[in-house]
Amino acid sequence: MQTKILPNTDDGIQSAGEIIKNGGLVAFPTETVYGLGANALDGKACLKIYSAIGRAADNPLIVHISEIDELDRLVECVPNKARVLAEKYWPGPLTLIMKKSDLVPNEVTCGMPTVAIRLPSHPTAKALIKSAGVPIAAPSANLSGSPSPVTAQHCVNDLTGRVEAIINGDDCECGVESTIMLMTTEPPVLLRPGFVTVEQIEEAIGKIKIDDAVLNPLGSDRKVLSPGLKYKHYSPKARVIIVEGDGFCDYVNKHAESSDLALCFEEDEQSLEVRSLCFGKATDGEAQAHNIFGYLRLADEMGAKTVFARCPDSSGVGLAVLNRLLRAAGFEKITL
Repeated sequence: MQTKILPNTDDGIQSAGEIIKNGGLVAFPTETVYGLGANALDGKACLKIYSAIGRAADNPLIVHISEIDELDRLVECVPNKARVLAEKYWPGPLTLIMKKSDLVPNEVTCGMPTVAIRLPSHPTAKALIKSAGVPIAAPSANLSGSPSPVTAQHCVNDLTGRVEAIINGDDCECGVESTIMLMTTEPPVLLRPGFVTVEQIEEAIGKIKIDDAVLNPLGSDRKVLSPGLKYKHYSPKARVIIVEGDGFCDYVNKHAESSDLALCFEEDEQSLEVRSLCFGKATDGEAQAHNIFGYLRLADEMGAKTVFARCPDSSGVGLAVLNRLLRAAGFEKITL
């Protein structure tokens, strides 16, 4: 398959919309990460996503809409708390899971009765959905298991020859995927943390539950209710080891080999004797999130065998960074 690289212009977006209408796949930028989109109302088109990136058949897709008014026809009903969150944080990096309507094909939801929906804020993503004239189902546009793409070049590296087109857009602002909330239970449940934080959600709708799988492996007896719950995910080719504790620099200096690399805080750089990539200050979860996937990919480009990663704080956006690192490391963590 020849993959077109389309400009991020009105003409390029219109061409991408035609590809979606005709059952094809297009990688496109959002404010979170690049997505790989298909017509969410066309089950056959959505199945192409799974084969193109090697995605597991039990890992549901997120449906992207361009206006909040499009929500009601895709779900049986919108719970009051879901409506509050949608009105407060859409457009933006928040996904809400509700009971699906018959309009949503089972290929999107992996046969489950619920569907994950979000309204992105990125102008290209919204323009593409409007151009296509249909909601767009899209996971992150990377080969399954590898770090999510935050630049068009990441998509080119992963998807050339696998999809019809890639929109050559700008780098993603957030750098990690959307927050996912299950809204069919009381209290609602956080399934995946992101830029919309636990603190912000609870301020809007009261106490929520944080699913155990946010910081622990998904039990073998549990269904995958949302993307991002797999045991190992977002992983570079290098082995990733999370190191928690104040002795990070001393530990890395002692144990790292010349082919290894430290993923560190800005405060660590002067104390490290090995190659390092600084993904933000210790207190800056947003910077860490913005850099995490790009640096995991860069670690592979630098030939790192092992990446020793600083353990981020679990508050605010830091919870999203910790969640992604845990899965990139296959939950391999050392506590000093």
